[in-house]
Amino acid sequence: MGRRAETIILPLELLRHLKPSEFNDAHEYHLWQKRQLKILELGLLLHPSIPLDRSNTFAMRLRDIVRSSESKSIDTGKHSENMRALCNSVVSLAWRSPTGAQTDVCHWADGFPVNIHLYLALLHSIFDLRDETLVLDEIDEILELIKKTWSTLGISRAMHNLCFTWILFQQYVVTGQTEPDLLCASVAMLAEVVIDAKKSDREVLYVKMLSSVLTSIKGWSEKRLLDYHESFHKGTIGLMDNLLPLALSVTKILDEDVGGAAVSAPEERKLEPAVDSTGNRVDQYIRSSLKTAFTKVLETEDPNDKTGEIEQKAKESLFQLAKETEDLATKEKETFSPILKKWHPIATGLAAVTLHNCYGTVLKQFLAGVSTLTNETIEILQRAGKLEKVLVSMVVEDSVDYEDGGRAIVREMVPYEVDSIILSLLKTWIEERLKKARELFERAKETETWNPKSKTEPYAQSVVELMKLAKQTVDDFFEIPIRTSDDLVHDLAGRLELLFQDYTTFVASCGSKQSYIPTLPPLTRCNRDSKFIQLCKKASPCKIGTEDSHHNGSNEGNHPRPSTSRGTQRLYIRLNTLHYLLSHIHSIDKTLALSPRLSPSSTTKPTRFPHNRRQLGCGSSYFDLARSSIQAASQHVSEIAAYRLIFLDSNSVFYESLYMGDVANARIRPALRILKQNLTLLGAILTDRAQPLAIKEVMKASFEAYLMVLLAGGSSRVFYRSDHEMIEEDFDSLKRVFCACGEGFIAEEVVEREAETVEGVVTLMGQCTEQIMEDFSIVACEASGIGMVGSGQKLPMPPTTGRWNRSDPNTILRVLCHRNDGAANQFLKRTFQLAKRR
Repeated sequence: MGRRAETIILPLELLRHLKPSEFNDAHEYHLWQKRQLKILELGLLLHPSIPLDRSNTFAMRLRDIVRSSESKSIDTGKHSENMRALCNSVVSLAWRSPTGAQTDVCHWADGFPVNIHLYLALLHSIFDLRDETLVLDEIDEILELIKKTWSTLGISRAMHNLCFTWILFQQYVVTGQTEPDLLCASVAMLAEVVIDAKKSDREVLYVKMLSSVLTSIKGWSEKRLLDYHESFHKGTIGLMDNLLPLALSVTKILDEDVGGAAVSAPEERKLEPAVDSTGNRVDQYIRSSLKTAFTKVLETEDPNDKTGEIEQKAKESLFQLAKETEDLATKEKETFSPILKKWHPIATGLAAVTLHNCYGTVLKQFLAGVSTLTNETIEILQRAGKLEKVLVSMVVEDSVDYEDGGRAIVREMVPYEVDSIILSLLKTWIEERLKKARELFERAKETETWNPKSKTEPYAQSVVELMKLAKQTVDDFFEIPIRTSDDLVHDLAGRLELLFQDYTTFVASCGSKQSYIPTLPPLTRCNRDSKFIQLCKKASPCKIGTEDSHHNGSNEGNHPRPSTSRGTQRLYIRLNTLHYLLSHIHSIDKTLALSPRLSPSSTTKPTRFPHNRRQLGCGSSYFDLARSSIQAASQHVSEIAAYRLIFLDSNSVFYESLYMGDVANARIRPALRILKQNLTLLGAILTDRAQPLAIKEVMKASFEAYLMVLLAGGSSRVFYRSDHEMIEEDFDSLKRVFCACGEGFIAEEVVEREAETVEGVVTLMGQCTEQIMEDFSIVACEASGIGMVGSGQKLPMPPTTGRWNRSDPNTILRVLCHRNDGAANQFLKRTFQLAKRR
């Protein structure tokens, strides 16, 4: 035709030269005509490159023609009025210039976005219609032809590069991402776009297009990269290798070259703030993809499921979650990290940190609902600890050559603190168990009656329950599947020991022996002519009858019954309880010491515990303090039981009867018969281990009572020097009771040692009155510190100490007070003005 392409209005020329006869039918021609008119409407009326005045008559006329074509085709003949009006309107609108001056280029298809759509349609012709993943061999020739439309469509080289990049990328996507060469070509063209984007003479329209295209590419790419575990697998990992540089380049252009220009997706830019570097963007891909992958695994496992057996399901879920988390980390390291490391120096380490924190969050949620320690919880924590070691090892290994050794990334790992959590839960578990034991103890204080459950269990029921709970606690403690430190065992033992000591104190809270010892009567002197002595003399011929009467009244003839009261028997139950406690403490102590789960303390420094401030030495026990407390308590209870037995239960046949009136008519035989029966009952109630101490204390109490009869028997008792042999004989009989008691419970030398004091007093009673008075004067002077008594001086009254001894001045004085002798009577009257007995 001899015309330049930029002067041809193609749709108009087609309307002028193509006739209805060239189409199959009128309808087909009508549809084609409408398409041509619509193109003119888009390029000249709706999206003109030069702004259009609303009152432009040519525009109004063209609009009417287009509207009229909707119902029927218009006549395009040479002489048609409509055709002339169409040509005039189109030519007038197309040949306008921005300044109104004459132009040599028509503008009918260079308005945005019509020109871009038309250009993209042209570019799409490079693909093979039979296989759209392939580019035609004649691509270079086709592109050269397409470039001839640049002036008509208003396309610049920068726009061409951008459109070509987009058409390649779009074709890769719409064909199912099966041809990686299309993606590689997109990346190659993007290198040209990078150069164009940095030019200073960019048009506003180009920047707008650039932002729109790159934002679309970025959105699609990052949708896959932010979840690359779902988007790629081992067989398609190469696609990720191509997509990464595309996404990173696009992001870089948008951040550095587009800047604050308007974008087609402002909401996305609000949600995704600009990043500073490629590494930071890859950082986001890694974190996002792993979090998403972990979440999918988590949704499958659901460790917080509230149905069924919650604890078992939680254990299984968290175990499986830990395994799959470890598998995710391995997959990341082997499959994705080699590619990601091209863009991020510690990709593997970052992945490990992300997974570590993800699992840590779930573990924390699980532990928030854990209030007590169970084996399941321990196993979950140990599995978490194993996972943490694997992940930390990956971080360390990946960070060796990093500039800061990976310290920054490691700081992001919130430690699971498995050991400290287990320790805390274990301490809570100990507290709960000991709280139960403490509650049991408090109930025992309110309800314990010290009555045995049966003859085969002669101890308090409360101690059985307490030690059963304590042993169960220790057994369960070592059943917990962890290595237990010395410190923790000491802590448990210390708390148990405190409980045992408190229980021991409770058992030993049964008064004191002083409450059973009779009050000492006032000192008086014997009066040989007193009515009481005269009465005794008159009754003396009837010795046998008096003794028999005494026996019958107190001892029920030849078959005396034990006088042990219920209260004393309950004291025996207390003693058995203490020995039961001691034997079971030994068993628990052995369990603690020999446990195979015991591991050395984490520190070599002495550790202080709330209730146990000692460190075990060689041969020491965990419960030394408790043992000492129990031994002291046993001594205390044995002493009280003995004094109650002798001074209360046996009072009628011992202190109140022995030697009452005169020695010959009130010998010790009846008291010994009752004592033997009481000792037999004691042996029947007390356990073998408790008997030796209890019998020894009965012996000591008997000797104490015997001394009180001799030295503090009151005005109803008087002694002659001639009574010495009978008294000595009676005391030997009392000693033989204990020497022959049981199967050697008390050694003879122990009996002799305890009897020394009594024998000393008995020996003193065998001395003549003058010798006793002389001994008293010497001892009293020495005790008072005055030396010798001069003329006009009086001997001081020796204080009553209660510690009877033949060298004690008060003891010697009491022997004189009970001596029915004129010399003694005068000495006491002259020296101390003691009153006579009535």
